[in-house]
Parts: sequence; structure tokens; C-alpha cells
Amino acid sequence: MTRGEDVRAAAAVPYRLLEAVPMLDGGDADAANMLIQGDNLDALKALLPYYKGAVKCIYIDPPYNTRSAFEHYDDNLEHSQWLAMIYPRLVLLRELLAEDGSIWVSIDDNEGHYLKVVMDEVFGRRNFLSTMIWRKNYSPKSTARHFSEDHDYISVYAKNADRWLPNMMPRSEKQDKAYKNPDNDPRGPWKTSDLSARNFYSKGTYPIISPSGRLIAGPPKGRYWAKSEENFLQLVADNRVWWGKDGTAIPQEKRFLSDVRQGVVPQTFWSHEEVGHTQDAKKEVVALFPDNVFGTPKPERLMQRILHIASNPGDLVLDSFLGSGTTAAVAHKMGRRWIGIEMGDHAETHCKPRLDKVIAGEQGGVSEAVGWTGGGGYRYYRLGAPVFEADGHIADGIRFATLAAHIWFSETGTPFIGAADTPMLGVHDGMAYALLYNGILGDRSVSGGNVLTAALLERLRAESGWDGPMTVYGEWSKLGAARLAEAQVAFKQTPYDVKAR
Repeated sequence: MTRGEDVRAAAAVPYRLLEAVPMLDGGDADAANMLIQGDNLDALKALLPYYKGAVKCIYIDPPYNTRSAFEHYDDNLEHSQWLAMIYPRLVLLRELLAEDGSIWVSIDDNEGHYLKVVMDEVFGRRNFLSTMIWRKNYSPKSTARHFSEDHDYISVYAKNADRWLPNMMPRSEKQDKAYKNPDNDPRGPWKTSDLSARNFYSKGTYPIISPSGRLIAGPPKGRYWAKSEENFLQLVADNRVWWGKDGTAIPQEKRFLSDVRQGVVPQTFWSHEEVGHTQDAKKEVVALFPDNVFGTPKPERLMQRILHIASNPGDLVLDSFLGSGTTAAVAHKMGRRWIGIEMGDHAETHCKPRLDKVIAGEQGGVSEAVGWTGGGGYRYYRLGAPVFEADGHIADGIRFATLAAHIWFSETGTPFIGAADTPMLGVHDGMAYALLYNGILGDRSVSGGNVLTAALLERLRAESGWDGPMTVYGEWSKLGAARLAEAQVAFKQTPYDVKAR
């Protein structure tokens, strides 16, 4: 494919149905969680009418293009093929991402720098947040010819960097140990902070008298007090200054643990002690599937770190390269809603059994850390037929709900959340949308109620309570152009006016 074709590839992907497979549902078949079997490019396009702008956190672990082959993935793509594969998928993923959402992509040096350029183009360079470095190995590889590669990267982008904020990491016991309380301050443990700085401060050269009566003529040589005298005396009055045990030391500010923000800004180097390594990941998968191990799993603690930083309970998480199912498994345990997409049979042979064990309460991975005891469920889907024929016409057998979601999305650019049990689909930006299709009105006439008449228009308005502008899709209209204009109705004929892309 040419560069131009790569850029246009997402728009050319046909809309396909997502067909439920109830016999493969898991647990209580919660509709909030979806396991989809099929090509992820088609599946992402199929999700757009329902989930555009709704996903808080996306994590993907695409093939690294390492010139090797894994049992479950073709990881031996040419560079240009790899770029052609990843570009349209990133375009669709961006469409699904919420305005305050983020996307995390695992990669190594083979394509990492090219991925950065592509993601700069798709998400905007200003929305690049950082690159995490995950130390995935805990010991050198003696078989390495040049260097033992011990780390992977995780590239992180926001949909809108101005809207995205990370959740803080919990403070460690080691960090809290730095706080003491030698003067038994009722506000609890504290540690000192320097009250002087190198930067010039016009109000920072006053003398100080310590509680012992010692005169401190000014700040240490070459420095300035960081507070004005007025602010310094306020700290003294509030017992927020430490003069040393004998009351004669250079003053320092007391900073209380209770005043410290309850958490730590996430850092970009993630050690294997903190988030696990590749051997941890393999042990987790072996415990689940001793006879059918997935080649390149990620440890559950790694995914726990990402989901902790980038999402909250109830948020929607998406992984379109689900692999062994780690993202969905950890999201489920952490109380997130999730969508997982995986091609081929191992959506059923790997992902489904793993998620069924999660629902049953398996205690591997992060289960103990997050207090997981089981529960919940998901629905299983396969990709079905395209919504449109090659000539752009609506395919036979397309249900009302499917076409309604597509029309709503193509008209408004927002996901369809209606019940799809009435011709009135909803109102968006002062325009109502209606669809007369597939006998939705229960009309037994030849047209099945798919023809717009004056009586039907009156019925639509009466049942919806909407008397403003309206766009109506139907087989044809018995109202002339003047009557439609008078009624503030734009009529669009199915299938010809339905956009196939």
C-alpha cells in the first residue's frame, strides 16, 4: 500500500455486524463487557456507532515485528507492512477514545521510534505524554550476540493532553519513613524542608532571632530566604519552623505527612520488582493453561499499574490485541468495564477460559492485591456480515437496531445509546432523527410503515413530543418538497441516502 492508502485505510473499512454468541457468554453475561472474536480492524469499525468517544483507557500490545514467529501471531512483518497494519487501527482507536482518555502501546526498539512518528501524526505531537520503560528481564541473556535487551517501552498519548490527568501512585512505606515527630507535634509526623534558596528574592535577606536568643544575621552565604519576613513569622507562630533540638540551628520548615498529597506522581521507569517481568507473566499463564501457553504474555501487575494510573472503577477499557487476555482479566478484577478483541480461535481457546476462571474467582496474578473474589460476566461476539453491499446498498437481513445505530452515528458523530424500539432515534443539537425501516411501526401494509405520510409525521411528533426540525429516513415520502419544508423535515431515502462509509 502507498502512504496515501495507509492514511485512508480506516475510512475504507466496511461496517460489519457484531453477532452475539450466547452459548459462549461468561458468568452473568454482563453487556458492559465484550469479548469479540475477529479481525480487530473490522471490529473497531463495528464498535464506532456505539462507543465513539467512550473509552477511558486503551492498551494494546501489537506484534513487535521482531523478525521472529510466535505460535499465535505473525510477528515477521516487513517494516512497511507493519506500518500499514498499525496506522488505520490507531486512527479508529483514537475515534473510540474519550476526550479525557489515554492510549498505552507496548513496543520495543524494532518499531518503537517509527511508532512514535505515526502516533504523533494520528494523536498530535502535543498529546504525547511520555514513554514508560519497563524492565522486563531480571537477569542478562547469555545468548545475546550484542546486548541483553532488558526493557520494553510503553508509549503513552492522550486524546487531549489538556484534559487528561493521571491517578497518583500510592505512597510507599519507604517514602513515609522519612517523616518523624521529634517534638511530638499533635499534627503528626513531619520532615524538614530548606527555607533558603539560591534564586534572588528581594524580601529574602532579613535577620532572624532563634528561640535560644541566637542572632542569625541572614540566610547562608550565596542564598536567600525563600519566604518574606511576614510569611516566615506566620510559620513560626504556627509552630511550622524547626530550629534543631537545642533551638540554635538554621531554621527549616516543617512539612507534615498529613499535608502531603495522598499519592506520588507516576514515574517513567518501572522495575520488574514493582510490576513484574516476563517470567512472572509466563508463570501466570502456565498456571491457567499448562498445555497451551501463549507466547508473549504481560504480567498482571504491569496491567494493574497502567489501569490504576489511567482509569477508575466503572470506566471502559479496550484492548484490541487481547492476546492471552491479561488486560480484560485485570480490568475485570479492578472493577472496570472492558472490551477485548482477539482474532482467530484462541479468542475462544485462551481468552474465554481465562476470563471464565476470573469470574469463578481465580487467585493468581493481582487477585489478592485488589481483593478479587469472583463475579461478573461478559458477552461473546463474532464479526458478522457487512452492513452494506459492495454497491453501498443495505445488505439483506439488517435489523432495525443495527441500521439505527449506523444512521445516528453517521448523522451526529456520536454513539447511539437509544433503545431502538421506536422510529424516533433521538435529538442531537436541535435536530431530531427518525428511521422508518423493517416494520418498526408494526404496520402490516405492503410498505410496512416505511413511507412518510402526513398522518405518520403527526404520529411521530405526538409520540415524541418534538415539534422542531427533523430528519426522517424512509423508503419514500408522500409529502412534497414544499410540505416538507413547511414541516421542517429533511427526508432521506433508504437505501440511497444512507452513507455506507
